[in-house]
Amino acid sequence: EINGLRENLAKATSEAEHDFLTGVYNRKAFDREFDDLAAQAEEGKTPLCMVMVDIDYFKKFNDEYGHLIGDEVLKMVAKFLKECVKGKDIVARYGGEEFAVILPNTPIKGALIVAENIRRAISSKELKHKATGESFGTVTVSMGVASYRHGADTIPILIKRADDALYRSKRAGRNRVTEEAVASAA
Repeated sequence: EINGLRENLAKATSEAEHDFLTGVYNRKAFDREFDDLAAQAEEGKTPLCMVMVDIDYFKKFNDEYGHLIGDEVLKMVAKFLKECVKGKDIVARYGGEEFAVILPNTPIKGALIVAENIRRAISSKELKHKATGESFGTVTVSMGVASYRHGADTIPILIKRADDALYRSKRAGRNRVTEEAVASAA
């Protein structure tokens, strides 16, 4: 009976931490994991990067093909995100069609490579209806990458810099990876 209760608790905990649709961490678990990883990076003075990912033209896709196909797009993007990261990297659904990836022990150049690999993997896949073979085209994502600044950053500031870089990707034509803007010395 105790083993059954433990299994039920483990299942409930997992369900409470993961997005029901995509299987990646949800926002609450993301926040907790990010707090822990940022504290570890600060303490050990190790690199930590964040990638914000947004599905390009998702609303138009949803409107044209319906929400069930939109759900499949979300699942596909989450699958590629999980496949392209490793180890202690964290993938979470940040909200709507936006995902976040935390890359501990990864300098900015490495994070840019990971993000570009994700972008290429997603954009190379044609989305097709399983039963009919009908093509829905390809899905693309725009990304922003930012690096934690020891002694200067808070998590909200890092998220904002990654988000700003993401929106620069969108304004520059989408389907691209953009590094955070580097503050110039006065």
